Amino acid sequence: DPALWVIKDKDTTVYLFGTIHVLKPGLSWFDEAVKSAFDGSDELVIELIDPPADQSQQIFTKYALDTSGKTLRDKLPAKERGNLEAALKKIGFPEGAFDPLDPWAAAVTIQVLAAGKNGYDANQGVDKQLSAAAKAAGKKISAVETFEGQIKIFDGLRESEQLRFLNETTADLDGLTKGLDALVEAWSNGEEQKLGDLMNEGLTSAELKSALLTRRNAAWAVWVNERMKRPGTVFMAVGAGHLSGSVSLQNMLTAYGIRTMRVDY
Repeated sequence: DPALWVIKDKDTTVYLFGTIHVLKPGLSWFDEAVKSAFDGSDELVIELIDPPADQSQQIFTKYALDTSGKTLRDKLPAKERGNLEAALKKIGFPEGAFDPLDPWAAAVTIQVLAAGKNGYDANQGVDKQLSAAAKAAGKKISAVETFEGQIKIFDGLRESEQLRFLNETTADLDGLTKGLDALVEAWSNGEEQKLGDLMNEGLTSAELKSALLTRRNAAWAVWVNERMKRPGTVFMAVGAGHLSGSVSLQNMLTAYGIRTMRVDY
């Protein structure tokens, strides 16, 4: 059973639930305490609300295309270039298919496509399932970030960090998929500590960890603190990695005197 946390005061309840953005079909998680907490909530809060496909493609293209005039493969030494070309071959693309892209865009796209080839589906992801359920129930749906804002996080990384991210992605694509399998297993078993350890293994760069986890969790802690000042019941679902490890959202909330309790079920 995936972990579920709750924050309560006299007139406000916020549930915190970690999501996995892509899952394989058939995994049972939307039941028991998770379903009860969701059903009893007035509002679903997620990381972002997906814009229409054409709009998201425009935003991605705006930030993903390299403007330096240098191709992606030209930025890489021989070994890393070979890793990139081998990774592209595994996911069914020709060697130079991603040459126009920034390194971060190539890395993210390769990860998504590799996960898809191994049976993972974004439509099975927790965020999508919760959003569909909220729409069907007529619940309010809001978000703490935007699609463009998330893209800017990657695009704002120094190129050296982007290249590191790309090289770690392409050096062991099979290992990356196995890592996702392990992450999903830890999440589905509610193994918070293991999940945090796996996240730390995957974020070897301090800059990447700060950009993807620490700064965002700090911003979300501000959001939760402000939301606790208004009555109601909220089901907040964000990436499971944000709710584990030393810089988790729960730990950030202690700075505001907010205590988070794990739901026992």
